[in-house]
Amino acid sequence: MDHPILSQIALSYCPVIDRSRSVIATRLTVFPLNPSASLDPQALLEALAQAWPIDGPKLWLNVANEGLLRDLINAQPGTHIAIEVPAFMATDPESMAAIDTLHENGNVLLLKGRPLQDLTKLILPCFNYAIVDFEDDRRIDQATGGVGIAPEGVTRHIEHVQAGICNVPDMETSFRRGAAAVLGWPIDDVIKANSKPADQPALQVIVLLIDQLHRQADIEDLENTLKRDPPLAYKLMRYINSPAFGLSVEISSFRHAIMILGYQRLKRWLALLLATASKDPNMRPVMYAAVRRGLLMEEIARISGDEEMRNELFICGVFSLLDRMFQQPFSELLKTIPVPERVYQALAENTGPYEPYFALIKAIEGGSLYDIKESAETMMTSLGDVNTALIKALASATQLE
Repeated sequence: MDHPILSQIALSYCPVIDRSRSVIATRLTVFPLNPSASLDPQALLEALAQAWPIDGPKLWLNVANEGLLRDLINAQPGTHIAIEVPAFMATDPESMAAIDTLHENGNVLLLKGRPLQDLTKLILPCFNYAIVDFEDDRRIDQATGGVGIAPEGVTRHIEHVQAGICNVPDMETSFRRGAAAVLGWPIDDVIKANSKPADQPALQVIVLLIDQLHRQADIEDLENTLKRDPPLAYKLMRYINSPAFGLSVEISSFRHAIMILGYQRLKRWLALLLATASKDPNMRPVMYAAVRRGLLMEEIARISGDEEMRNELFICGVFSLLDRMFQQPFSELLKTIPVPERVYQALAENTGPYEPYFALIKAIEGGSLYDIKESAETMMTSLGDVNTALIKALASATQLE
């Protein structure tokens, strides 16, 4: 994938989460590195098309530059792309016609920020949602003592989406206030050192298999362990016989499946299974984040890392939120789940050669242009390479779901 525009921007992303806690779209923020430069909106859309093709997954696009946003609106992107429009543009006569055309085409439009004047009767119906920052609503609650109360003198004519969500309690509060969806990463819940393990499905077989693979156990041992959990065995057989795997013959035995997958690919599949095993709806965004972290860390490592390093970084990213899922600190959790030493250092000690990868991932999730640039510079990796890795990782994640 060679798109020169990816060297001229920085990208950040977060999930769009509905009331059932399902991730229904990705919100992608685009930061031009040179705010005064003229960028081609069509080139941007072509670069993003690998992860978000027409008739593919939904994309909510937040362009942090007025000039590029105006050009993008005029370019009339596909209807699978929702566009965030700042309030000042929604009251600008020069933008109204293009906004109305997007609405007529079927694009979802989101009003961002509080208008300084009322929207016209032509423009107001164009917007599906208003984006309201969580901190703004918190201040309203503190001032009024109410929940979900709009500012004095302001009536919300359209449904709202809550931005700036950082943890599960904030997400739950937003939905109680009536939010149609939330934007953010509800993954920052505090894990205390004396936390007890959360109630989870029986995952002992997955952990035992990961341990056996780590110790290079015989296929017979793996086969016997797998037979102890028929649902897990069924998932493995369904996975390996799926069209995505591309085999020309049907696999009908556990032994054959293990031989076809190989130890590394089986370990990768089990890591994904462990990181997506929670039945708690509030953990769905956490599982979404974990899978994408693993794929993104692996893609970034393709620039200079060997196969062993890429595999370890994948495991590192996928496991990076297990402490949230299991409500245990990594120092305790990793006593039962074996991981390579470099992965342990990154997860349990925040040290080692993989720590800079985490800093970059968190910067991308955090939406700070300064932090993204600083983290990429620390790793001596170009933003073009980082953006290319991000788009490839998000495309791969969609194929897994």
